[in-house]
Parts: sequence; structure tokens; C-alpha cells
Amino acid sequence: MAKSLESTLMAAKRSAKRGDYVEAERLYQGVLLQFPANARARKGLDELRQTQNESLLFDGISPQDTDRLVALINAGRFAEAVEAGEALAFQHPQSVFVQDVLGQAYYAMGQGDRAVACFRTALANQPERAEAHFNLAVVLQNMGRDEEAAVSYRAAIQYKPDYLAAYNNLGALLYAAGDCHGAIANLSNAIKLKPDYTDAYNNIANAWRELGNSEKAAAYYEHVLALEPTYAKAHYNLGMLRSEQGKKGEALLCFERAIAQDPAYADAHREIGSLLLGFGLRDEAIVSADRALAADPDDAISLGMKLHQQGHICDWDGMASEMHKVPALGVADRVVAPWGMLALEDSPERHKLRSSLRIDLSIKKAERFSFSPPSSRSEKLRIGYFSSDFSNHAVMLLICRMIELHDRNRFEVHGFSCGNKDSSDYVGLFDHFHDVQDMQDDRIATFAREEGLDIAIDLNGHTKGGRLGIFAHGVAPVQVSYLGYPGTTGADFIDYMIADKVVIPDEQRAHYSESVIYMPDSYQVNDNQREIADRHYTRADMGLPEDAFVFACFNSTYKITPEEFDVWMRLLTKVENSVLWLYKGNHWAETNLRKEAEKRGVDGSRVIFAEPMSVPEHLARQHLADLFLDTFNVNAHTTASDALWGGLPVLTRMGNGFAARVAGSLLHAVGLPDMVTETSEKYEARALELATDPAKMAEVRQRLADNRLTTPLFDTERFVRQVETGYEEAYNRFFKGQQPADITVEG
Repeated sequence: MAKSLESTLMAAKRSAKRGDYVEAERLYQGVLLQFPANARARKGLDELRQTQNESLLFDGISPQDTDRLVALINAGRFAEAVEAGEALAFQHPQSVFVQDVLGQAYYAMGQGDRAVACFRTALANQPERAEAHFNLAVVLQNMGRDEEAAVSYRAAIQYKPDYLAAYNNLGALLYAAGDCHGAIANLSNAIKLKPDYTDAYNNIANAWRELGNSEKAAAYYEHVLALEPTYAKAHYNLGMLRSEQGKKGEALLCFERAIAQDPAYADAHREIGSLLLGFGLRDEAIVSADRALAADPDDAISLGMKLHQQGHICDWDGMASEMHKVPALGVADRVVAPWGMLALEDSPERHKLRSSLRIDLSIKKAERFSFSPPSSRSEKLRIGYFSSDFSNHAVMLLICRMIELHDRNRFEVHGFSCGNKDSSDYVGLFDHFHDVQDMQDDRIATFAREEGLDIAIDLNGHTKGGRLGIFAHGVAPVQVSYLGYPGTTGADFIDYMIADKVVIPDEQRAHYSESVIYMPDSYQVNDNQREIADRHYTRADMGLPEDAFVFACFNSTYKITPEEFDVWMRLLTKVENSVLWLYKGNHWAETNLRKEAEKRGVDGSRVIFAEPMSVPEHLARQHLADLFLDTFNVNAHTTASDALWGGLPVLTRMGNGFAARVAGSLLHAVGLPDMVTETSEKYEARALELATDPAKMAEVRQRLADNRLTTPLFDTERFVRQVETGYEEAYNRFFKGQQPADITVEG
């Protein structure tokens, strides 16, 4: 038996030496079948497989050729590497090495599909080559084929259980896909292999932050910084966490530390700018945005923020050199905040592109929960309003009466507070009020489903504090966008938006991704019980000339552009003894607008600024003005309702996009269609006509007084009945198994 065993082992060795690997493996496997513990057979088989791997790896290629290929790759001469590699691949079709190098070269040249083909060819020849699985995963991930990439990373780990980079990359990929627990598991394996692996610790911290565990996230970030105090990304991430926790001062220090390590850290400069805005330091925020742009000239978010803030302070000279970039901003590959773009141009087509891109790139991918129609309808529809602004906010000023008036025999009304503001004044409006601000998006969605919502209404959209990611997970079978954002969300998970035929005319319908619930009058609800202060203000109280014609515009200053300001200044020039009364948003705007008036030949003292007041007091001073002049790209919305409710006529010019047509919608609904113009020339002519003909101005003012409580705009009860009809029709489509479609609510 011993002699037979020895001869078999020697025969296997001779077979391997002459290159007959199949016979050698058969002999070694035969020995191990009888003697599983035989060390010589086990060692021989391992050496055989190593030899086979090397044979497959190089397939007879000379060391000179392999060295040349590697040198070309290292020198960045990828086209030459491809040329040389393809020639070698033709001569040595079984070479895993050549396909591996070719894949890397093609990837470096941006030819992902060809790189994938090379790595797959390598793996067909040597399926257990972990490096090829890893390289394939990297390319697939870069191409956005994340599920395939995850499979390849796992294969790399299967064949090489100590593959550090594969664990880290897979963890980062799973984090990006929303699988935070899977990410943490893989990243923890990476740390076991390399206890000082700061990248993995940083990524674990990101995952805990996403899961809402701020304490664990902070601990991991701080551990990273203890290991590597110069790690700029960890300083930045800790700053983002502190900012989310409301610890703005600590966040600022973190961002400054990140910049100390990396002065060209664009994201950190931009976040400092955002914090400075919160501190009211708009001028310094603009400087931070400039620093971000110096570090990354293609940073769309920073440029959008800069232009929006320059708009707030009316620094039109500062904006002029970059306004030509606006049409391309945020429409292709770099996200921008859609809200800030509305005042910069009136293009519903590009507004949709910006919203859609933000959804695609900034809202974490989630599979929307699939709802099936129930066998029978419940007696009441459960509707939920989601907002970060259940506070003294423009949206709540409009909608609170509507929530109060919902028919409780047909609707059960929930409120979900997603922001950190004091919402105590509004809790009583709802049958059920849920403070979910500290919960993660997926958990809020699950909680809402557990509450049995039939319809979910998002009141934020792309505004500050908005959390569209909640709806990506599926909150209710019918999901609606309303009131907060005057435009499309661009989200395929939002089924409907509430509008009317004025704000979305047929010719602009294609620029809205949602199905539309068309209201018969204006889409904008109003509270017909809003308090107007009893105090009777005089013009002297407000610093207005007693006998002047007072043009007014109480819109936020970012809505004012040189286009309408030119018109306003011409009106002041043509209308003797007239003034322009504007809202005092900030002292920079006050200075700049007076300067702009002087540049147009108008005494800056004729531009007067209204100090901020409580809403009831602000409504009480509306009557002191003669005519409200609207802005163009973003109309007065709540501000127009304020003016009309306070008895002040509004003149608007209709634009193309939703935000540029809102005042027109309101004026039609209050019976003042003659105050809606289609061009700047007609807008100016109508303003001049009214300002120089007291009888015509008085007639419009009286008509507003007569219509205020008799037309649909301020008939809240009528509006609530109509919007409830829209909700029911939308739900009925779901109940019948039908897809969302446009709905027209009858008057």
C-alpha cells in the first residue's frame, strides 16, 4: 500500500511537471479520496492550482511584454496600453493578466462596457480570481449598475476573505443604496482586518447617522479623528451631524477644521455659507459660496445659493456676470436647489429638469411600498398632511382653516410634523398629530402606513425642510403635492399635485410630472377668518407721504429683478408725487435698491421700506397703499392674498411657470381679471392708467371690497368641499385599480 501510494504521488508530480495538469489533479484527488489527511497530496494539489493559475494568468506571455503593459498603465498611456493589450490578447486568448490590464485601460478611458467585457473574459478563464471580481465591481458601480456591482464585490470576498478594499467598497455601496445595516456589517469586517482603517470608521459613522443614531455616529467620527486628526472628510461629516442636531456653533467649528486640513474643500465652504445664512449674515454667506466656487467652479449648489442670496440683497451688479450660466444650472449632472432658481428665470421646462435631477441624485433610492386596493372602502378616508412648517409660516397661514373645516364624517385628519419648529399652536387642528421630526424617512413611511393613511399630502416639496424622501418609500396609496412648492416635484412617487387651469395652462402641462387635480377656481386655499388688527394706521405711522400715490410690493426682495424694477422706476418718474413702498427684508437690500433707484434717475428717498410687523398688524396697514405691483418670475402668493384680504388691489404680469402665474390665479378667483396682464408693456400701461385716473383706481378698489367675501377666493368652506372631492376622486381611481390621471373638480 505504501509503495502504491508513493508511486501515485510520484506520477502526479511527473504529470504536473510536463504540464498535464488534468492528470496530475486526478491522481492527487485519488490519493486524498483514500487518505484525506495526506499532507504531500494536499501540498501537491495546492502547488498545482497555483501553477495553473499562473499559467492562466500569463498564458506564456514574456516578462518583457507584461512589464511593458504595466508600465504603460502606470504612465497613464491608456490608448497605447489598449493597443498593446489587444495584440497580446489575440496571441494569448487564455491570459487572465492581459484581460485584466485591458479592462483597467478601457475603464480609465471611460469605456465602461468594454472594460466589463474584459473582466468577464478574465473571469471566464479564472472564476476564482478575486482581483478581477473586484475590478469588475468597481466599473459596474461607476456605471450605476449597483446590484451587479454588489454581486461582484461579494464574489471577490468569497474568493479572498481578507479582501479589505472589497469589504469597504461593498459597505459604501450598500450605504448609498439605503442598506445601512448591511453597510455596517461589511465595514466592520474591514475594521477587523485593519483596526486603524479610518475610511471604514468614517463610513460606519455615516451609516449610523443615516439610521438616526446620532450618538453612535458621533462616536465613530470622533474615533476617526483620534486616529487621524487631519482627516478632513470626518471633520466635515461630524459638522453635518452637528448641524442636523441644531448645534450650529459646533458645526461651524467642524467645517472650519475641515478647511484647515483641505483649503479647497468646496462642500465645507458651502456649508459654512448655509450656517452663516442662519445667523443672518448673508454677505458673509456669499463670500463662502465664492470660496466654494473657487475650489469647484462647477459646484451648481454653491452658484445657485450665491445667486439666490445676491437676489435677497438685490446685488444685481454682482449677479450680472454669472446670470448667463443660469439656463444650464442644475439641469444636467450637478444638482441645484430648485427653489432658489425660480426667481432667476421663468422656464417651467428647466424647472422640471432641476426638480427631476434633484430627485434622481439627492433622494436616496427606495422601492416604493406597493399598495393593493382593499376589498371594501372604509367609512372615512384617512388623510395625512406632512410639513416641516407647522408654525407661523406662510403655508400654515393659508391652510389652517381648511384643516379645521374638513368634514370629519368623511375624513380622519392626521398631521405629521417633520420639522423642528414649535407646532403647538396647530396640534388641535388635527384628529391625530404626530411629531416625527427625529425619525428617519423610511421609519416615518412605515409609521404612516401603520396609521392606515389613504392619502398623504406633502406641504413642502422642494422648500427648506422638505423631506420628499419619506414619500419615496411609500406613505399612502395616493400621494399628493400641495401648496408649499409652486412647481413640479419631478418625482415619480408623487401621484398628484393640486393646481388650476391658470397656473398650469394646457400649453405648459408637459412640464409637470404629476397628474393634476384641477381646482375650479384658484388652487390656493385662503383662511377667511384671518385676523386684521383693530388699530387704524395712518400713513404718517408708516413714514408715507399723506397725499402721495403709493405703489407697494411686500414680496421678499429676492423676487425683485431689474426687469420689474425698471418698470417701477419709470412709473415713479411718470406719476408725480408717487412713492414705492417695499418690504424691508434686510438692510443690504434697502441700500442697494435705493442705489438702483438713483441709477435710474429717481431720488432714493422715494423708495420707502416697511418694517416687519405681526401678520394682523401687517394686514391692517395694507389699505395705506394704493396699488400692489407684483413681481414677475415669482409672483406674490401668500403676500397677494394678504393684500387682497386687506383691501389692496394687486396688479400682476403672467409668466410661463407656476410661480409666475399664481397672482393671476388669485385675481381671477376674486373677480379682478382686468388686473392680470400678459406683457411688461401692458403691466406698465395698466399701472400708469390707474395711478393717473383716481376714478378708475377707486372703481377697482371698490370692486375688490365688494368681491372679497362673495367670490371663490376667500370662500374657504367652498374650497374645502372641492378639494375633498378631488381627494375622493383620486382615491377612487386607486380603489378601482386605475393609475393616477388628471382630475377636473367641478365648481
